[in-house]
Amino acid sequence: MPLDGQFRAGGSRTYGEWVLRLLGLRDGGPQRWTGDENFEVTSAESPYELEAVLHSRLQAGFSARMTAGFCWPWSNPRKDDTLVLDVEVGDWVRPWNVKGERGVGNFPPSALWATADGGFEQIGCVYTAQGFEYDWNGVIIGPDLLWRNGRLITVRSASKDPALKKNGITDEQADRLIRNTYKVLLTRGMVGTVLYSVDEETQEFLAELVR
Repeated sequence: MPLDGQFRAGGSRTYGEWVLRLLGLRDGGPQRWTGDENFEVTSAESPYELEAVLHSRLQAGFSARMTAGFCWPWSNPRKDDTLVLDVEVGDWVRPWNVKGERGVGNFPPSALWATADGGFEQIGCVYTAQGFEYDWNGVIIGPDLLWRNGRLITVRSASKDPALKKNGITDEQADRLIRNTYKVLLTRGMVGTVLYSVDEETQEFLAELVR
């Protein structure tokens, strides 16, 4: 029995390799997305467009979720059972997924975010999205991963990930953690991925790669 196959990302080896090279986790540097019959990659010009594209896929009967790098605080629910709109990109604001095992209002608990009704309206973080797959995946790349001077760099100070606040975490380890976070987020989709970066230069770079 051959054990070298994969089911993630629709079984697309091309996309898996593309993600690793994009993030600098494999040698060779970023490359243009040339297409794969098993997988689709595109970019959105705004978080509004990203959400609209994914919502249209949801309406067509696919599963779809939005995720983002851990660049915004993750608040506990308010006492009135509403969620704080932590993820802000200009005037577009959405809450992170619910913390914990109890649903809040119409939002499902963390463990059901990827599968239950109400999950689409929340932004998934790496700790919630890891281990789940859905058909269409939207990824908002935060200011902790930027395209500068011909390469993708990480910005530790832009991350709100508590894992980076632990004592003894070196800058090299933080760099690897941020890149691996986006590796997780970018490989949740089974049919396609929609990309958007909050940084203008990085967004232009990504749009050119997948044009």
